[in-house]
Amino acid sequence: MQFLGYLISGISLGSVYALIALGYTMVYGIAKMLNFAHGDVIMVGGYMVYFTFCSRGWHPLLAVLFAMAVCTLLGITIERVAYRPLRSAPSLAVLITAIGVSFLLQNSAMLLWKSDPKSFTSIISMDPISIAGGKLSIPAETIVTIVVSVIIMIVLLWFVNKTRIGHAMKAVSEDRGAAQLMGINVNGIISLTFAIGSSLAAVAGALLLSSYPTLVPTTGAMPGIKAFVAAVFGGIGSIPGAFLGGVLLGVIENLSKAYISTQLSDAIVFLVLIIVLLVKPTGLLGKKIAVKV
Repeated sequence: MQFLGYLISGISLGSVYALIALGYTMVYGIAKMLNFAHGDVIMVGGYMVYFTFCSRGWHPLLAVLFAMAVCTLLGITIERVAYRPLRSAPSLAVLITAIGVSFLLQNSAMLLWKSDPKSFTSIISMDPISIAGGKLSIPAETIVTIVVSVIIMIVLLWFVNKTRIGHAMKAVSEDRGAAQLMGINVNGIISLTFAIGSSLAAVAGALLLSSYPTLVPTTGAMPGIKAFVAAVFGGIGSIPGAFLGGVLLGVIENLSKAYISTQLSDAIVFLVLIIVLLVKPTGLLGKKIAVKV
């Protein structure tokens, strides 16, 4: 029964990683770039929920929607100011810029909100759920996080595969030049991708802090790195792959903390990633792409 508790908790943590990884995988799949500032957008979303819900008593849903709006605008601004001018630059220049944006957001947060930890109040006020005759109590945050993540993944899959904008995204992903010749607004599609990923980061921040209620300017750094690992683990560019990678990563991390060592859990996670990539370099659900030269 204890193992089941650790497993469910790991799936919940992995669902948060999956939400963040979806942002990584969409941006990479469409814009072919890695937005390493994505983790810090989570932190901004967390502060928005803290100042609206925890400090001012807004309704939790309204606070999360406000955080999503702020993070959406932030994501669009980051893409427009920092990344769009480098659209034709070498990938190394984009990578360095992404790291710079990450540090800019972290240090701006320290200036605005100081570095002292803030205690976050959970946005979920439901009672824990007892199963197996009361032998196992599951926090409501755990259940809500899993359900919300699954719903978001299903909606994203529907959006990408069944709507005109989703088809335009896939076209830009396949061939940006050809998509532009067909009349698709490439800049608009890439901005929309950043907007969607950033809004998901706000949701992930609210859910993460509801379970781990300490908010500091570096809150999003490690979850952002682990979510990137999850995206690579599952197959970066694949929405189901990002979700599967996030869940598996959370389960491995939680079980490692419970049965091996809390200090070695992160090392075990990265070791598993290395092993998977040695066996399947494209990730669990990734596909090889033939490039014409």
